[in-house]
Parts: sequence; C-alpha cells; structure tokens
Amino acid sequence: MKIHPCWNEIGAWGNGTCPELAGVIHCRNCPVYARAAVELLDREPPEGYTREGAARLAQIESPQARGSGSAVLFRLGPEWLALATSVFKEVCELRPIHSLPHQRGGVVQGIANIRGELLVCVSLTALLGITSVPTPAKTGSVMTVTERLLVTSHEGERLVFPVDEVHGIHRFEQSDLREAPATVARAAATYTRAMLVWKDRAVGVLDHSLLFSALNRSLS
Repeated sequence: MKIHPCWNEIGAWGNGTCPELAGVIHCRNCPVYARAAVELLDREPPEGYTREGAARLAQIESPQARGSGSAVLFRLGPEWLALATSVFKEVCELRPIHSLPHQRGGVVQGIANIRGELLVCVSLTALLGITSVPTPAKTGSVMTVTERLLVTSHEGERLVFPVDEVHGIHRFEQSDLREAPATVARAAATYTRAMLVWKDRAVGVLDHSLLFSALNRSLS
C-alpha cells in the first residue's frame, strides 16, 4: 500500500498551492491527511519490526536502576542529613530572620521573607540536638561553602530552615539504607529512620512525617 504524501508537495510542508488549504487552514485538519494516517497505522508492520522494537525497549534503563529513593542532602554543623525530595520547594540564599515574641532560643527562630511570602523559620539544629560549629573559611581556588535556606512543604504547611551546606538531590536504592547506629544522639535518633553512606560519610535519613509533626507542635 503506497501513501501519496501530498502534504509534502502542495500542502503546508510543500509549496502551499493545494486548493483545499484555504478551507482547512492546515493539512492536519484535512480529511486526506487523516485518512493517510489511519492507513499508515493499519498497514502490516515490516519484517523484523517487532523484534527490533523489543530490542530497543530492552536497552531502556529502568527507573529503578537509577534509584527508587530520592532525598536532598544537607549539612547541619558536623552532621550530614537527608530528607525526602518531595517535601522541598526551593533552595534560597540566606536572608534576615525576624524574631517573634516569646520565641527566642527555641526551635522557632522567626519569620523569613521568601519571594514576598512570610514563612516561619525553624531550627533543625535545635530540634535534633546538633551542636552548631562554625563553617571553616575557604580561600584561594577552593569553592566556598555557602549557608542556605531550604523551603519545604508538608501537608500544606510551608516552613523554612537554615543549613550550613547543601549537596543537592541524591538517588538511592532502598537496599542502600542501613539501620541507624546506637551512637546517634538521642534527639536525632527519634527522627532518623535509617543511615545512608555517601562519599564515605554516614548520612542520617530523616523521617519527614515525624519531623514535621514535631515542628508543627513547636508552632502551637
């Protein structure tokens, strides 16, 4: 069955002299073009078509091969932590945090202006009982470590929290997760569901449901 591609000769992709163009505007709206598409789909596949297609599909990398889990890795003081990618909205430069009455020194640090929206800023360092340490100065050609604000959202509640460093998104398999050791600080252990090895570092994978539940209680 031979299909005559008039659309490439006198149609929209040709010289445009087809008299039907004035009425249909474009070949995609023409019944001749539509009929040719149906005939093309109804024709018998060429020899070896299904075999070649199956071979191509077999070469496509499965999504699981790239890691079924995804988390954002960041540092608080000396500790590297991971939190589910799904709760993150954006990473912002550090900006002024305006304190709130009767909320000094606790988990709630104040409010921050994020693109014109005032969001509550919380301290994971305080919640997890992590000792804050100064970020070492970087000079010369070494990349400077920059503190950031991470904007998160969980069940409609948007919060921001400062971190000392952000690595970015890391994909992993569930089989890569290990049980958190007993050496993890008691406060941090409450919210740490597993450990993940990344660049020879032990990264604590946080349970975002427990974490946000505790943060929300701090707001009340």
